[in-house]
Amino acid sequence: MTELIIAADHVLEGFGPDGTPILHRDAAILARDGKVAEIGAAADIRRAHPTAPVIGGAGRVVVPGFVNAHHHVGLTPFQLGSPDHPLELWFASRLALRDVDLRLDTLFSAFEMLASGVTTVQHLHSRAAGNPDQVVAAGCKVMDAYREVGMRASYSMALRDQNRLVYADDAVFTAGLPEALRPAMAAYFERFTIPLADQLAIFEALRQSAVGTERIAVQVAPANLHWLTDAALEASADLSRRHDLPIHMHVLETPYQKEYAARRTGGSAIAYLDRFGLVGPRFTVGHGVWISEADIELCAHAGAHVCHNCSSNFRLKSGIAPVNRFLAQGIPVAIGIDEAGINDDRDMLQEMRLVLRAHREPGIDAPHPTSAQVMRMATEHGAATTPFAGRIGRLSPGFEADLVMFDWDGVTWPYQDETMPLVDVLVHRARTAAVKTVMVAGEVVFADGAFTRISREAVLEDIAAALSRPRTSQELERIELSRAVLPHVRRFYDGWLAGEAPEPFYRPNAAR
Repeated sequence: MTELIIAADHVLEGFGPDGTPILHRDAAILARDGKVAEIGAAADIRRAHPTAPVIGGAGRVVVPGFVNAHHHVGLTPFQLGSPDHPLELWFASRLALRDVDLRLDTLFSAFEMLASGVTTVQHLHSRAAGNPDQVVAAGCKVMDAYREVGMRASYSMALRDQNRLVYADDAVFTAGLPEALRPAMAAYFERFTIPLADQLAIFEALRQSAVGTERIAVQVAPANLHWLTDAALEASADLSRRHDLPIHMHVLETPYQKEYAARRTGGSAIAYLDRFGLVGPRFTVGHGVWISEADIELCAHAGAHVCHNCSSNFRLKSGIAPVNRFLAQGIPVAIGIDEAGINDDRDMLQEMRLVLRAHREPGIDAPHPTSAQVMRMATEHGAATTPFAGRIGRLSPGFEADLVMFDWDGVTWPYQDETMPLVDVLVHRARTAAVKTVMVAGEVVFADGAFTRISREAVLEDIAAALSRPRTSQELERIELSRAVLPHVRRFYDGWLAGEAPEPFYRPNAAR
């Protein structure tokens, strides 16, 4: 049995049923074998456990570890040469990305997340080339990297069995290209085409690889409606039911996806997914930017969750998700940084501020998220979208000792008026420089700017060395394919948004 006392001027345990922060002053947590055993007055806990080592103390504030509820890659697409196009063009632009070792890539973003207080990540592995064994190996390499750095991760390999570039059949799109482009496009599709039955076997192999591991879990991730046949939707619902696993699915990220759903289903993507039994307490809508009022009511009634990816939606011109309406309907909202945040990094503190500011509708009485709501999104509500639900996101007894310790002077220097609520001050002013300690399962994995298990500098040096090499012939071929196919992808979507302009949830300005 191992015990550790974490002491602080203030500890945020979590939130009450009404969303009120549960704060303890002059408090301490007793972590025993990686879990919160007690929380209470620091003097009482120290007296009851005189031999337990103590970290923290005066000048420290402790909160539950943050959850990045939607994440894909390490080095950002921009770093690797893909600018911020609208999503549908971005897919074509990303064909030109360089190949990066998955261990190094995963560690790169893990460092950024941990340094900003993220203790759990929802890693949505979008795709991996090769045969089933190679795909399983790729997934295991990502999970192993999180184990290496000590981070908690909910991992998934996305299911997708159609429409791998545009919102139409791969063969049909390829046939419409100039003849000279067809072989390269067909070869690219072939690298990522795996029969659905094999994808389900891959899921089972990856799930088994995580059984019995404390900090890694596998969940279900059907990629998006346009990427999935009805058979794949049925299979996804079946996997979730049989294994009692949550589902995280990109849905209605862009207006083109809303139009695709209308063309395919005659109605709403959410309503269509509900026919397959997907929409429920285990279901998370990733993005949900172009969701309708009826969709929101359906999600609220079904007990579904939403993951808000604010930076990504700004960067890729997707729009702004109606978070105020989600909150008004009682839908739990998580926060995801997606491929990269507004600063081209994975800074959860910055992302929380962006979420706080992006939904301040004009008008004295217009709705907007509070700081407490945003903090809850980054902790409890993010946790609820993962297989770790009920184990993380709070610092109540029985929960995992996943936490972030802030240097309060680092947050407030040189002055902060004491009338401002503590959670408000954290959300408004905390920067990564004020993150003193990050703990996962009772283990300190980041302290005083350094990672305890692995050298960040060594990993960055390895990345720099690996990417200083000349591009391979395959990388050069993909660059040419990306450049050549981009205008054809753009042309594919001509006229898709020619109908009546949709009624917005928010009205940030007026033309007359």
